[in-house]
Amino acid sequence: MDITTRVKEIFQTLHAIPEVGFNEHKTAAYLAAELGKAGYQIRTGIGGTGITGVLDSGVPGPVIGLRADMDALAHTVDGVEKCVHSCGHDAHCAMVLAAAEVLAEKPPAKGKLKIVFQPAEEKLDGALSMIKSGAVDDLEILFGIHLRPIQEAKSGQATPALYHGASYIATAAIKGAPAHGARPHLGINAIDAATAVVGAINAIHLNPADSWSVKTTKLHAGGPTLNAIPDLAEMAFDLRAQSNAAMDALLAKLPQTIENAAAAIGATADVQIRGGVPAAEYDAGLTAIAGEAIRAVLGEAGLLAPIITPGGEDFHYFTQKIPGLRSAYIGLGCNLTPGLHHPDMTFDTDALPQGVAILLEAVRRASS
Repeated sequence: MDITTRVKEIFQTLHAIPEVGFNEHKTAAYLAAELGKAGYQIRTGIGGTGITGVLDSGVPGPVIGLRADMDALAHTVDGVEKCVHSCGHDAHCAMVLAAAEVLAEKPPAKGKLKIVFQPAEEKLDGALSMIKSGAVDDLEILFGIHLRPIQEAKSGQATPALYHGASYIATAAIKGAPAHGARPHLGINAIDAATAVVGAINAIHLNPADSWSVKTTKLHAGGPTLNAIPDLAEMAFDLRAQSNAAMDALLAKLPQTIENAAAAIGATADVQIRGGVPAAEYDAGLTAIAGEAIRAVLGEAGLLAPIITPGGEDFHYFTQKIPGLRSAYIGLGCNLTPGLHHPDMTFDTDALPQGVAILLEAVRRASS
């Protein structure tokens, strides 16, 4: 079976069994079985539903990994909640599995090849769950790949460096004091405090040379009694920064800003950083190798400059948490519309064999 037929067959199988993060049981079972047939040493149940497959040459050399995320997203479509592969993770797994099968036909002459199928990227802690298991500690080189929307890259194009930003979520419970609507001076209106918080975070300033943002994404306050002063407001905030240094500064400023704004009218604030993902930090040498691989497969016209996106991706925890790991992350054009995370997302599946070829070329060059 040729690569084009095989990668599309894998994609169609995975596309028909979408599962949300940490529940990718059918997906994981299929991928593990196919890796096993190809001759890989399989380990399952890593960090929940994660999988690794290893080809060990027995000769000292680099440990090179290919990583793909497995989970789909929940959407409400026509009033019914359903699971949809609307971020292309089925495509990522298909390309990595197809590449793994080709590589198994000619195992590495030195070092190890490690295939990593990761759960729960959309929950932003699937990579961490695998890292905490210790199953990927030996990785030295790691390549990833992700479909890109048509606004960033078209079919026949790819970037060797997809620069995701750091992305975090914070929440705050603003606590005031209840009172009758006719006697507001006896209470502390949590809504007044919350609006003060909105204004205060909008007044946060970081270096304008950095790309960053913080915005309020939830504000819920008040109850069924409409003539009572509410004593609780629940808020959420989306934080973005294109560098980890800028995100560190934002995370340091946010809690104090919220607490001080609430305190200005006598309220208190319980601020929680709920988690997030770091910004991309790539190895220049591996990015160059990824660029050479793209040029070899798609030609000079197909090689795009690095793409900067404020979107987050937990792939970057691998580099941050595993000492000495070098990484590169490829963005593959495929005429994807109307956009990632849209329940009607669709793309040109003829891009899949191109992605497989790029991964194979990248591994060949990195291992030589």
